Amino acid sequence: MITNSATQPALLVLEDGRTFSGSVYGAVGETVGEAVFTTGMTGYQETLTDPSYCGQVVVMTSPHIGNTGWNDEDDESDRVQVNGYVVRDPAIRPSSWRSRRTLEQALTEHGVVGIGGIDTRALTRHLRERGAMRVGIFSGAALADEATLLERVRSAPEMVGAALADRVSTRAPYVVEAKGEKRFTVAAIDLGIKTSTPASLAERGIEVHVLPATSTMDDVRAVAPDGLFFSNGPGDPATAGQQIELLTQALQEGLPYFGICFGNQLFGRALGFDTYKLRYGHRGINQPVMDRSTRKVEITAHNHGFAVKAPLDGATSTPFGTVTVSHVCLNDDVVEGLELRSAAGRLLAFSVQYHPEGSAGPRDAGYLFDRYVDLLETTSTTTTKENQA
Repeated sequence: MITNSATQPALLVLEDGRTFSGSVYGAVGETVGEAVFTTGMTGYQETLTDPSYCGQVVVMTSPHIGNTGWNDEDDESDRVQVNGYVVRDPAIRPSSWRSRRTLEQALTEHGVVGIGGIDTRALTRHLRERGAMRVGIFSGAALADEATLLERVRSAPEMVGAALADRVSTRAPYVVEAKGEKRFTVAAIDLGIKTSTPASLAERGIEVHVLPATSTMDDVRAVAPDGLFFSNGPGDPATAGQQIELLTQALQEGLPYFGICFGNQLFGRALGFDTYKLRYGHRGINQPVMDRSTRKVEITAHNHGFAVKAPLDGATSTPFGTVTVSHVCLNDDVVEGLELRSAAGRLLAFSVQYHPEGSAGPRDAGYLFDRYVDLLETTSTTTTKENQA
């Protein structure tokens, strides 16, 4: 791969025909994906290594990117996951004692085609008005006339109907040991899990068995878990039939469930709700969400382009219990969480659409991991009493 030079031209082409000229930032070549923007001013390393961004070309709304370089501690997976990267004003040199290389070096090493020096504010406004769409970045030998490049973009697959979880999931199970005294065992289905998620569970005394996205209920039972967890991940939740079937079986067996992001969408579909694609999604670390049980507002980390279609008012009966919307986005009333309760009002399962581990980002929602521990504890106590009776 060729490193960046201010003299190397690059071109960004949107599927509606709009183009932006800039210079190479990262690898030289060609890439296509869904153009999305994220509003975080920090945490670009965590963003780039988040598997939920698989298949997407990420536009940074913050103009100055790369000033803290790239370190060896903050990756959320084993590689850069984005299809492409778009920035306005790349840092000339990093300034951080933790930095081991520049951001551009990391992009080049991972073969990520990027573009810098474009008007990202104009691009973001365009995506807000027209919605997320396919995009291509072209440089070097990939550059051609705009009509040819536009055809390449328009021939790329769309995000609707994309099944991507299997692409980013672990190929083999592994265990994250509990910190301190082990209290519970949880089977976590890796749909694009971030490193900090099982770490957050482990910090609370949970031994986490991370399983591939293709796992069956027999695979889950083999772990003898106290609960089931579904992670974040990329793609269209309507394509995840196998994972929805697994979750349906777990709910039938009364296994306590906690899901985040993609896990929230699959929970909604398992409960009988539809999902739909948002116009341009929620991405960033400054999204306001209200926990309706406490009426507290949290500033949260988001990365999702799909959402659950569920009634905000009132409860819905399901074969597993009664479900209500527990969290809502204050910007646009998008469903941000679901709770499933028994006829007696006992919590059975819950999910949120955002990332409570907040890496990088706020820690307002960290209490949700504690809520899951409480659910596991309550379920264990209730089961013990029922068995004794």
